[in-house]
Amino acid sequence: MKDLLRLLDLAPEQITKILDTADMLKAQQKAGIKHDFPAGKVLAMIFEKNSTRTRVSFETGIYQLGGTGIFLSSSQSQLGRGEPIQDTARVLSRYCDCIMIRTFRQEEVEQLAKYSTVPVINGLTDTWHPCQVLADLQTIREHKGKLEGLKACYIGDGNNMANSITVGCLKAGMRVAIASPKAYSPDKLALDFAAGYGDKFLLTEDPKKAAEGADVIFTDVWASMGQEAEKAEREKVFAGIYCVNDEIMALANPGCMIQHCLPAHRGEEITEKVFEEHALDIFDEAENRLHAQKAIMYLLMKGEL
Repeated sequence: MKDLLRLLDLAPEQITKILDTADMLKAQQKAGIKHDFPAGKVLAMIFEKNSTRTRVSFETGIYQLGGTGIFLSSSQSQLGRGEPIQDTARVLSRYCDCIMIRTFRQEEVEQLAKYSTVPVINGLTDTWHPCQVLADLQTIREHKGKLEGLKACYIGDGNNMANSITVGCLKAGMRVAIASPKAYSPDKLALDFAAGYGDKFLLTEDPKKAAEGADVIFTDVWASMGQEAEKAEREKVFAGIYCVNDEIMALANPGCMIQHCLPAHRGEEITEKVFEEHALDIFDEAENRLHAQKAIMYLLMKGEL
């Protein structure tokens, strides 16, 4: 495949290949072994949303692979003056070897990929967050030694993380339970996909029901970037119910992990106590953004995915 736009497009064996490659690159980096990758590759990084982990992990990743990253914000490029995304795709394809974009609309990523002749990676949209969930799967497999048969629980807004967790974890052989308010449930595409997995998938409004027997619990902020105007309204719906706390953790399996894509709003979607007790899980997850994304770039730019 040429691009990574959403996990729906990956076969289970492709997910495994990315995770195996991420593990290999991580081990090589820790051991100081040079990666088998062509030198001098250039990654264009388009940011229409602010970022810490996405920018630093991609820019560090391409540098460690022996290449260079170029940061482009919408305000610092012609996109900010209305240049069509298809024209940007055609230009960047002639300069660079790969394009990563972090933006709002999934349609913009799809258009970029359609007109680009080099690989395009979805660094995040309002609908999907594939790179994050690949890093999450790498982290779970590192800690648990497997993915098949484990139960993943997500508590919170049915956002890009809920969508990608649903698809990625089911494709990896896990069971998935999503707990979201009815008006904030995951995207129809994710739910339609999950319908094919029968009782391996549960959608509920009850976080306690979702957390029963979980091996890993995910959560995320109640209001994502671009939803700031809804924050007060969302707090009324989520507060006191959709929070990962001691009561929720008591329902999970012993040794249950926590995964949070960060930044976290302690005291809202997760308590300070639970966050700090599971900080190792969470910051291993943050580190693995680097290794999973290196694997994606490695495989796409070598034409091996």
